[in-house]
Amino acid sequence: MPYMDVKPSDLEWKKGSAELLILSLVEARPRHGYEISKLIEQRSGGAVHFHVASLYPLLYRLEKRGWLQGRWVEKSGQRRRRYYRLTPQGRKILASQRRGWQTFVEAINRITEVEHA
Repeated sequence: MPYMDVKPSDLEWKKGSAELLILSLVEARPRHGYEISKLIEQRSGGAVHFHVASLYPLLYRLEKRGWLQGRWVEKSGQRRRRYYRLTPQGRKILASQRRGWQTFVEAINRITEVEHA
């Protein structure tokens, strides 16, 4: 998957999680791309790493779909950054993706848990 730097064996079960991760991180407050990238790496304990260069096309796609709204912010002494916030439509999509992810994880747990004889 071009969005995340993970071991090849991890690619299949991590597919589709990129949108969920990004939408989840901008739910509480607007964030810029680099911050989103660093939070994903930090909160995953380094297990998931987004290349910033490939993260931005995904952010643009989410914005084009109407799930995120971006706004340029300039601060003195810093380069300008584009902050992304969740839109009302994005909140609905996030809720739906969370339900789907929870259902999937619960199903996988039922399949993989140890059977007691």
